[in-house]
Amino acid sequence: MGQDVVSSASNVFLYFIAIFIPPLTVFIKRGCAADFWINICLWILGWIPGVIHAWYAVFSDSDADV
Repeated sequence: MGQDVVSSASNVFLYFIAIFIPPLTVFIKRGCAADFWINICLWILGWIPGVIHAWYAVFSDSDADV
């Protein structure tokens, strides 16, 4: 029926980078848009919200590519 989608190597690298610098990951995926500034604010409030948002940005953008 449906195929399981595996992230590309670049997305896996971005997931790893998001652990250390979440805003950089969002900037690479989405540019200097609203998501980047939201991630900066979340990262200032706490490391975990910034990482979760960065992972969401990579994941949701990878779904659009399929």
